[in-house]
Amino acid sequence: MSLAESYLHYVQPHLQTISAVLLCWTMLLYIHHRLNRQKLPLPPGPPGNVFFGNTFPKAYAYRKFEEWTQEYGPIFSLRQGFTTVIVIGRLQAAIDIMEKEGASLVDRPRSIAAGETLSGGMRVLLTPAGERFKKMRRALHAHLQPKIVAGYAPTLMKNARQHILDIIASPDKHQEHAKRHAFHYSSDFASPMCSYGKTPQSYDDPDVVAVNRCLTRLGNNLRPGMWKVDTYPFLRYIPGYLKELQDGHAEELNLFKKQLRDVKIKMDKGEEVPQSFGKYLLERRNELELNEDETAYLAGSMFGAGSDTTASGISIAIMAAACYPETQRKVQEELDAVIGSERAPIPSDADSLPQTMAFVLETFRWRPVTAGGAPHKTTKDIIWQNYLIPKGATVIGNVWAVGRDPEYFPNPEKFDPQRWINKDGKLRDDIKSYPFGFGRRVCPGSHMATSSIFLNTALVF
Repeated sequence: MSLAESYLHYVQPHLQTISAVLLCWTMLLYIHHRLNRQKLPLPPGPPGNVFFGNTFPKAYAYRKFEEWTQEYGPIFSLRQGFTTVIVIGRLQAAIDIMEKEGASLVDRPRSIAAGETLSGGMRVLLTPAGERFKKMRRALHAHLQPKIVAGYAPTLMKNARQHILDIIASPDKHQEHAKRHAFHYSSDFASPMCSYGKTPQSYDDPDVVAVNRCLTRLGNNLRPGMWKVDTYPFLRYIPGYLKELQDGHAEELNLFKKQLRDVKIKMDKGEEVPQSFGKYLLERRNELELNEDETAYLAGSMFGAGSDTTASGISIAIMAAACYPETQRKVQEELDAVIGSERAPIPSDADSLPQTMAFVLETFRWRPVTAGGAPHKTTKDIIWQNYLIPKGATVIGNVWAVGRDPEYFPNPEKFDPQRWINKDGKLRDDIKSYPFGFGRRVCPGSHMATSSIFLNTALVF
């Protein structure tokens, strides 16, 4: 047997093992290079698997992130595959990074599962920075600026009054009432269900059920680490792997287009159509440079997001009042002194009711609706206190942890609206808990949601 034949006879049975070792070694070298290519270190963080990085909790990740904030500091780093993830959990770090560096964090990390597949790249929450995002954001800002929101005061008032009557009639169902109220308020704003020739009176209405099914699906698929395809993009080519999300997208798109189509049919017939975001988009679609699917998704996703978060915010306010009745009494005393019994409070009373608004702000901090925050993506290296946040990293502002920063919010688990009141009895303007997000990706509907929750809180008390 020749030397070459002896070599092949020995090596051939072990080729797979040798190839696997070489591949692993190459991956290790690549990861090592990625993590050590800069002179400045990443923020500290919990150790993870050398190949796959850190494992995120399947539920309530924001609570685990708060534990890691307490252990590793105001910002800490994780790794998912080859992606560096930076989590920010304290107020000053959030201001320094998420706010002051907002221009470098306007982008979103690529989301193959929830963003590209489930949402078709058209849900503004997940849309990466670029022309589509600019078009959609421009349309939202034009219709959601404070002076436009003020014009919705009669609609907010009408729905809030009915909400209070529902609670009086059956207080044990206050959560269902909040959901139905928020549905009506959002439908009047975004794409009115009355355009179907009906006004739903039940949270079990098929249209309401369909919207909430879409919202539940989105929430489930937005959980960190839910889909491995976002870490390992090659998985998208496995036949059937994303079918669940593709079917969900088809249902969402059909639902949103149906809502908007019914509005357009009435407009084309010359029938009276209540003012709404959906009507606004249809009237200015060419001006806004939105195609049919983008227009439908923008109206539909805003309707869904607005109804869900507003309902949760109202329910949290009621829960806080029940758990901390002494805070409710302060609000009642203020309402009696400023508003009296001759009329009901209205949205424009907010500036003269600091105790009431402080109660609302504390509900936002105490139990934030979007507790985990939405991920951002860095478009350049950011340096913070001699730590590197590298270009391309995913950055998460953990709203739950920021609102529990003991330096700014002492005894953070206590519900205490007085933390928002200064020595002159006015609202403080030097702290925020950022319940609606950070920087240039802050929720565009924050003014509308705050007005609705303020009004319902004032009327309930």
